[in-house]
Amino acid sequence: MEVFNGLVGEQMRIMEKLLYLQGELERCEEIETQLQILQKETELKEVQLEIGKMKEELKQIQQIFEIQTEKVIRVYQENELKLSSSS
Repeated sequence: MEVFNGLVGEQMRIMEKLLYLQGELERCEEIETQLQILQKETELKEVQLEIGKMKEELKQIQQIFEIQTEKVIRVYQENELKLSSSS
């Protein structure tokens, strides 16, 4: 009976260790999931920042294009006036 009690005691210690490790594993898996979510959020923020930069660059290019278009129109009109006044 003493051997039996010893084996049962050892089984109880092993079971406690097993339950502890299972709990720790679940906790670590939850942390892993949270870190993956945070990483995705970080990647999303990086993409959003890049989109913001591109929009700003596009806005600047559009402004430059508008200014150039106005210059082209003005030069064309000036040339037309010169041509019509010289005729």
